[in-house]
Amino acid sequence: MARRRQAVTIKHVAADAGVSLQTVSRVINKEPSVRPEMKQRVQRSIDKLGYVPSIAAQRMSGSRSYLILAVNDRERTIADWTARQGADWVDQMLLGGMLKCAEHGYRMLFELVDTHDDHVERELATAIAALQPDGLILTPPHSDNPRIVEFMAKQNIPFVRIGSHDTDCGIAISMDDEGSARLAARYLVDRGHSQIGFIAGSPEYQLSEWRVAGWRAVMAEAGFATEGLLAQGDFSYQSGLAAARQLLDRAERPTAIIASNDQMSLATLEVARERGLDIPGDLSIISFDNTPLVHFTQPPLTAIDQPIAETASRAVDLIIAAQKSAELPATPVVVSGSLVERGSVADLA
Repeated sequence: MARRRQAVTIKHVAADAGVSLQTVSRVINKEPSVRPEMKQRVQRSIDKLGYVPSIAAQRMSGSRSYLILAVNDRERTIADWTARQGADWVDQMLLGGMLKCAEHGYRMLFELVDTHDDHVERELATAIAALQPDGLILTPPHSDNPRIVEFMAKQNIPFVRIGSHDTDCGIAISMDDEGSARLAARYLVDRGHSQIGFIAGSPEYQLSEWRVAGWRAVMAEAGFATEGLLAQGDFSYQSGLAAARQLLDRAERPTAIIASNDQMSLATLEVARERGLDIPGDLSIISFDNTPLVHFTQPPLTAIDQPIAETASRAVDLIIAAQKSAELPATPVVVSGSLVERGSVADLA
């Protein structure tokens, strides 16, 4: 039976190079204080032994942990996972964040925290104490939760607030929700629609207000009224059913509806079918998010593609830059979405 090959550790590298463990760690971490000849000496030993740096080795320098923690809302995330209906926010966060972390020798960890918990600060403090991350990524609604933001401001580590416009504390990144809603509304106006309904997301999320503002702005620019064309949802399928019925029961029914996420768009599609409406002949629909669900409806739904992966990647870049005391761009940093055309919009022009 073949003997298992012993794993090469930082101790082997240090012994082969004839240097201290701290010197090897400084070379691994690309610390500027290491002399060029020492870097070459250690690197020769790394190459010779086939050593792969571990997080433990990287952390020996004492300045960084090489971990970035992303925090998502527990209640909504578990509800999405349990429903198994194709929501891929977490997948896209991990795609963008983990790949970017890997470029820099970091690891990304994911934690779920209930934004409504009376002990939310304690939850965060426990996670930070256990993991000692180099930075934290807050997603909505955490990114605008005053208790969470105030707590993070005292932690002396950089943190990014996805979906926030607040530049007073932390690093704000916007996915340009208002601009995306403008894009969707303008797309419909350019195709001859004037009665455009809008289903808003949960008022707990500031981005819901920004999307409504974008829709209102385009309608005002085109000279179209919005009275009676706004319905309130909360991002759930059930709220989408109620909102779509409210809009489609109007005496002057909208020719198009923009829904603030895919679940509410699917609900709108269902209500339209209940009423015998053809999509897009009788009703056009544009969704937000562009999760896998809307690719396979009949017809496939035109949707605003939220740049979640790109935003998470940018968040990692900003945390690493802040750790290195590099100059950060003016915030909020804006990562814009795009509109994906499919078969759910009719041209009335």
